[in-house]
Amino acid sequence: MTIFHDEVEIEDFEYDEDEEMYYYPCPCGDRFQISKEELMAGEEVATCPSCSLVVKVIYDIEKFKAESEEIQKDTSDKEAVKA
Repeated sequence: MTIFHDEVEIEDFEYDEDEEMYYYPCPCGDRFQISKEELMAGEEVATCPSCSLVVKVIYDIEKFKAESEEIQKDTSDKEAVKA
């Protein structure tokens, strides 16, 4: 059984597009992290690489997948226009 330090909405995480990672500040000074791929797979636990704390990520997986697919489609459309 996992004991969560906190429960955090996905909207409160900072997203890094280059790494496709979501980050949230940890009390130890580092950051909790969870990848977009993990979220797409239904994972809801973000870990801190520097300490033992974990947070539960609150998000709607169906909405998350739909938004991610829409963003990916928009990006593909823009790249096609550039070519």
